[in-house]
Amino acid sequence: MHWLFGFEKWLAMLGLLAAGSFVQGRTSLEAQPGLSYTNSRVASVPWSIHLVEMDRSSRFYELQSVHAGGRAIGLETLSEQIAHLDPAHGIPAAAINGDFYQRDQDFAGAPRGLQIVNGELISAPSGGVSFWIDALYQPHATNVTSLFQVTWPNGLVTPIGLNGEGRADALELYTPAIGASTFTPGGRELILEHIQGSRWLPLRIGQTYSARVREIHEGGNSPLTPDTLVLSIGPKALAKLPTPQAGWRLDISTETRPALHGVRTAISGGPVLLKAGKRQRFPASGSEAYEFSSMEERHPRTAVGWNADHFFLLEVDGRQKHLSVGMTLEEVCTYLLGLGCTDAMNLDGGGSATLWYNGEVKNSPCDRMEREIANGLVVLRKSAAGIKAAATGH
Repeated sequence: MHWLFGFEKWLAMLGLLAAGSFVQGRTSLEAQPGLSYTNSRVASVPWSIHLVEMDRSSRFYELQSVHAGGRAIGLETLSEQIAHLDPAHGIPAAAINGDFYQRDQDFAGAPRGLQIVNGELISAPSGGVSFWIDALYQPHATNVTSLFQVTWPNGLVTPIGLNGEGRADALELYTPAIGASTFTPGGRELILEHIQGSRWLPLRIGQTYSARVREIHEGGNSPLTPDTLVLSIGPKALAKLPTPQAGWRLDISTETRPALHGVRTAISGGPVLLKAGKRQRFPASGSEAYEFSSMEERHPRTAVGWNADHFFLLEVDGRQKHLSVGMTLEEVCTYLLGLGCTDAMNLDGGGSATLWYNGEVKNSPCDRMEREIANGLVVLRKSAAGIKAAATGH
């Protein structure tokens, strides 16, 4: 099979086949039409590598992002996130953990970058790398810059964030995806309602929304309802803005660079590992920042990759000396190239690294249990009726 040839080629590149290190009897395969799972072991390192391969030409599978609790913040295990999925969208077949995330109190689980879930925009891009699938179902891994902004009645244009915590000297837009309230300490908040004839919720990427100020709330932590937005103004930003009044019309833009119009699935991570079949450069060695020094160390890893024919969901166990020590990012690149992967993006690793297939977690998390995480990527198996509905728009 394609995956096995690639794995042997990769081992040969590392000189491990010649050393007799590849334990053939411990390589397992579970396959169904268009989707397969393998667990490959290399005893001498050791490595335990988990891989899901999805046929991109199959109409019965698609990739979607998920978030804990179906919200924009919060933490759950990957298994719990999968259990909450609406079966009307498809039956979960495989999944991996996703983006890096905040761990602090009220905003624990807020993604570090862009996330779009089934078309709903729940977090803003940070300028870092995001994996996204365009309206023609083509995958990308690029830096995405937020151009989110609000235009005031006097023409003033102000940048805004989305569903995040940091707004001391800035503005943050909150949607019902955040929960029952904004969780913000202090500041002034504008409760926004729908203007008849304009776009409204759920929030989408690359759109302009017109909203009316229903009321002004002082002190933060304003309530959110399924049909309202809240524009929160941090204490340090108040002096730079006009004094708002009930009834004002505000125009809100969710444009980005590059434009992501029509994108229904996006999740962030990084760095980019492969682009058009070429390894990407990582920061120079010797950096004291853990974010960069850890790239050259062996840790549990998760990545998403693809070529013209397949998607690859990869997890490498680590920090378990008798099972698997993990990989450096260079070793992950070598492995993916051996599979024939042309493009790939790194995801959160360490204790978050999780791969789920056909109803159960297949890997061995280094914490000896599933960690609660923010989000993930799920392969959904669609029914024939679901495929027909998607094709007809019903």
